[in-house]
Amino acid sequence: MNLLDDARAMHDELVRLRRRLHTVPEVGLHLPRTQEAVLGALAGLPIDITTGSGLTSVVGVLRGARPGPTVLLRGDMDALPVAERTGLPFAAAADRMHACGHDLHTAMLAGAAQLLAAHRDRLAGDVLLMFQPGEEGYDGAGHMLTEGVLDATGQRPVAAYALHVLSHTWRAGVFTARGGPAMAASSVLDVTVRGAGGHGSTPFLAKDPIPAACEMVTALQTWVSRSFDVFDPVVLTVGSFHSGTAANIIPDDARFAATVRSFSREARARLREGLVAVCEGVAAAHGLTVDAKFTETYPVTVNDVAEAGFAADTVREAFGEEWFAPMENPLTGAEDFSRVIEEVPGAMIFLGATPEGLAPETAPTNHSPLAAFDESVLARGAALYAELAVRRLAV
Repeated sequence: MNLLDDARAMHDELVRLRRRLHTVPEVGLHLPRTQEAVLGALAGLPIDITTGSGLTSVVGVLRGARPGPTVLLRGDMDALPVAERTGLPFAAAADRMHACGHDLHTAMLAGAAQLLAAHRDRLAGDVLLMFQPGEEGYDGAGHMLTEGVLDATGQRPVAAYALHVLSHTWRAGVFTARGGPAMAASSVLDVTVRGAGGHGSTPFLAKDPIPAACEMVTALQTWVSRSFDVFDPVVLTVGSFHSGTAANIIPDDARFAATVRSFSREARARLREGLVAVCEGVAAAHGLTVDAKFTETYPVTVNDVAEAGFAADTVREAFGEEWFAPMENPLTGAEDFSRVIEEVPGAMIFLGATPEGLAPETAPTNHSPLAAFDESVLARGAALYAELAVRRLAV
């Protein structure tokens, strides 16, 4: 049974599905056209299908020919609110784009479903296919857990795996993973500085919130750099800052929001208290008030050491030693697959997809409007999904 050869024979079909998904990107928890495409790709296979009630998820259960445990394979399906500038002939025309490669994940998982269905007689157990909306900030995995995805086969999975393509860093076709923290926890800091508006020519008669808000931005960066061990890193980026309507009007308030990344529970707990305290201190120094809210979104993605090692061994044995590169450090991106592997031992595995002709070190990154992915990795990703299921059920 050579799953990679079988997957390569499906290459054109996988490309067609990926491009269909790419041209109709959908954001959030409700992806009706994407769900329709997935259901069409699974039609006719010996897979029990259910769809979500609160979101357009698709859950497939493929029963093996012999009884055994369950292995979960996850592919996320949603896009981003990014206007595409790749110039590809199948580029999305609207202000939404598959800039993170979820269209590839979906096509690869659908391809794996076909591979596994064709070799169902070799499966000693069940495969749970988790097609998930809403990874990009909507906690789709959390919603699917609430709707009972982990119990879809009648027993909890013994292992869970997800693939994520990268448009940069690794050359096309190379897999990488690590045990332990693989991706950061994400949190959001929302701040509203409240002052008193007035005329720009007489700031002493008003309470200007803008200088205080600007000071908070720099104070937060300084506090982070001086309060955390460099070996337990924290990243804070203010991505939104809004205030005022005209050059000569002092506004009543100023608002900004920051994304915060961390890799340990201890660091996150300190961030919750410390970031709010910094904002309150600066506001008090300016005689202003502030509403600062710290919200935890996704937890740290912690790969099970044994499952990450199993995935690495599977790549080496199925594809060759040169197609696995050890992952030295975790990524500062965040993932709601973290919620799945808090419940089930598992691993997030990354797949290089830098387009031919671009250097991995300088290629546009995921989430860029220029992000592009080498479609040659589709067969390799589908084959790895299937290999992981077949081999893990045989353990």
